[in-house]
Amino acid sequence: MVHSHIINGLPVKTGDLICTTDGDNRDITGKFWRLLGKLIPGEIDHIIVYVGPGGRCVEAGAKGKVIEFKTAGVRWDFEAMIAQRGVRDHLIGVAYPVETVARSDEEIAQIRDSVASYCLKQAKKEKPYNMNFLDSRTEDAFYCSQLAYLAYLKHGIDLNSGQGVPNLPFSNQIVFPQEIWEGCHHVRAET
Repeated sequence: MVHSHIINGLPVKTGDLICTTDGDNRDITGKFWRLLGKLIPGEIDHIIVYVGPGGRCVEAGAKGKVIEFKTAGVRWDFEAMIAQRGVRDHLIGVAYPVETVARSDEEIAQIRDSVASYCLKQAKKEKPYNMNFLDSRTEDAFYCSQLAYLAYLKHGIDLNSGQGVPNLPFSNQIVFPQEIWEGCHHVRAET
């Protein structure tokens, strides 16, 4: 089933990707997350899959495994979600992977539902965080953008676009959050 929600005024539907940047300057923990974010090329540090209903999402991240969590209403408020997620991040916007895909409305709905089911399955199994960023094809462990990448790849939608990231010998093996942002239709959140 395809669900709809609003986050910071942006519409999201099942399978859409919430894109964030890590950290803040309030204390040492926030500065730590900001430092980690600086290690990832581009503005986007983290990808979260919206599954619905309401604010229900799935991510691979700070808890060291794939988790399901709920947003705090219709505003992105990391402080209200920190106990669930363990990360401080700020919403940059939403990426819409199927926005420009030439498929019927029924096929798009099936893709969205399948992406959500795939991600929820990984969360239910508590799959661990994938520290081997070069192994983006494994399904034994996941990093944030890899989870979205593999969920969509099953439908012939390749989010490993190479856009907006350095062209290094190994970079095509890593799925960077920034390249998902750059490779999809996206809308920036108002600050």
